[in-house]
Amino acid sequence: MKSEAEQCKACCINPEKIFSVEHQIIPEAETQILAEFFRIFGDVTRLKILQAVAKEELCVCDISAVVSMGQSAVSHQLRILRNARLVRCRKDGKNTLYSLNDYHVLNILKQGIEHIQE
Repeated sequence: MKSEAEQCKACCINPEKIFSVEHQIIPEAETQILAEFFRIFGDVTRLKILQAVAKEELCVCDISAVVSMGQSAVSHQLRILRNARLVRCRKDGKNTLYSLNDYHVLNILKQGIEHIQE
C-alpha cells in the first residue's frame, strides 16, 4: 500500500519540466556504467579495503590482515577495484602497494560515511 506522499492527487504533467529534466539525465550507456560503479561500493569487503587504503598505502599482505581474508580473495577484490579505477598500485621491490586512485574516490567514501552517520 502506497502512502499519499508517493502519489499525486491529480495528474499534472508539466511538459516543460519533463523536457528539461530528460535533457539533463546522462545517456543510458553512461547510466549503466554509473550503476556498475556504485554496485562496486555495495560489497562490505571492498568498502573495508577502500577504507584501509584511504588511510595508508598497503600491500596485499597488510590488506589481508586488516580485512581478515586470504590474499587470494583480497587480490580478487583489488582487481575489481583497480578495473573500476578506485585503487591504484605501484611496485616497491617485491611488494605491490595499493592506495586510493585519487581524491574523487576519497570524497565519495567520505560522503557515504557522512551520510550514514547523520
